[in-house]
Formats: sequence, C-alpha cells, structure tokens
Amino acid sequence: MIIDHRTYTIAHGREKEYLDLFEREGLPVQLRHLGDLVGYFRTTLGPLNQVVHLWRFENLADMDARRAARDADPAWDEYKRKSAGMLTAQENKILAPTSFSPIK
Repeated sequence: MIIDHRTYTIAHGREKEYLDLFEREGLPVQLRHLGDLVGYFRTTLGPLNQVVHLWRFENLADMDARRAARDADPAWDEYKRKSAGMLTAQENKILAPTSFSPIK
C-alpha cells in the first residue's frame, strides 16, 4: 500500500472558490476513478492557502492505472479548465507505511 500525498498552494484570496469548485466538480470525478480518499485538509496554522490530500493505492501501477482512467474522463478536463490559475504551487510525495503504522 502507498499513499499519494499532495500539497497544493492556492492563489491568495481563492481558497473558498477552489474548495467549492473541487467539492462540486473535481471530487466526484476523483472518487469515481481514484477511490480511496484517506483525507483532505486545509492549513489553519503555518503556510496558509494550502490544501493537503491523501489518496491510498495498492502500488504505483494501481495509482497509474486509476489516474489514467481519471485523465480520460471528459469531466476531469472540464474541472481542470475551470480551476486553471487557482493553484500557485504543488508538492507531491509517495508515502509507504512503516511496519507499525495503523494504516496499511
């Protein structure tokens, strides 16, 4: 099992707009194709205007296959068009659980 950990920095003043759009149009597409959402968070202390989302996959091949299906969905293209310019930075990590992690 792996976790795709993504941190997006949202353009100043656009956090509510981004989160509303993602919940309404991006999230349904991602849930349809990616499935296992572990969590979606916004920062309240530290670097502001950031969201962190965590998605669970069996392995990198599983992640690639699910993301390819999402990318082929016309609704995903429409969401990307509407959200263009809302993000100013992105950081991605792939996490693997330790032997004692409660999530495996």
